Order: sequence, then structure tokens, then C-alpha cells
Amino acid sequence: MAAEISFDIVSQYDEQELVNALDQTRREVTTRFDLKDTKTEITHDKKGITITTASEFTLKQVRDVLDTKLVRRGLDLKILKPDEVQQAAGSRVRQQIELQQGVSQDLAREITKLIRDKFPKVRTQIQGDAIRVFGKSRDDLQAIIAALKARDVPVPLQFTNYR
Repeated sequence: MAAEISFDIVSQYDEQELVNALDQTRREVTTRFDLKDTKTEITHDKKGITITTASEFTLKQVRDVLDTKLVRRGLDLKILKPDEVQQAAGSRVRQQIELQQGVSQDLAREITKLIRDKFPKVRTQIQGDAIRVFGKSRDDLQAIIAALKARDVPVPLQFTNYR
């Protein structure tokens, strides 16, 4: 009897890389000529990122800088879930950006259903905010990884613990 092979489907990001990208963004905003006097504030907590600045135009420019820094640091932009732009005190604007980590239960069910429909020889198990996939054939598991990479999901997926 052949041993079962498995891997995990997770959605995570490197917290330190995010902090470094935010620091680089703050530094560039304070030194860039067109953004220097906007009194832009970028704060980060466990739930997300808050950007407060002078106008929607400067907010868009700060978001462009932030997106560039995140991509250069190897972070997927799918981890950001921006809310609507709100008016803040003193004719300023604020935007909350939620950070997405982990595979939601609904998305996990959708992914497991997709795997069960296309690959009947493998089995899946939802474990909190991750999905474990078991199978006897490495080829099947690699085909699952390729199929999920080709599919457009709302969060970035990583495939870990391949054994």
C-alpha cells in the first residue's frame, strides 16, 4: 500500500516585509516633493492599515507608492482589502485597508468542492484557516496546485508542507 502524500493550502503574508514596506512608504512620502506637505499619516495595527492625508488625489498617490513597495517586497496585493474613502477632521480624507490572512470558511468550501469535482482520487480536510489535501499520487497533487494557481481567488494562496 502506497503512503499518502499531502500538502496544505494556506493564505499568509510576511508581517516583517509588510512593516518594511510601510516604513519605506512613510519615508518616501516625507521626502517626495509633491507629497511632502500633505501631512500624510500611515498607521498599522493587527486589523489593517489606515492612511490619512490631505485629499483623494494624494491618497491615490500614497496608495500607488504603497502598492509599489509591497510588490517589490514580494507581497501580493490581494492581501489588501480597501474600504471606502471617508472624510476625516479638518477637510482631510481617511482610508482603512483591511489585511486578509487565512482562507475563509466559504472559500475553503469552494476550493474543496472544486478539488473533489476535478480530482476524485484525493481527499481534502479543512483545518481552521488552512486546507490539507491528501492523495496517493504526486501527479494528482501537482495538478491540483497548477489548477488552483490558474484559478483567480480573492486571496493569495501558498502551498506548504508538501510531503
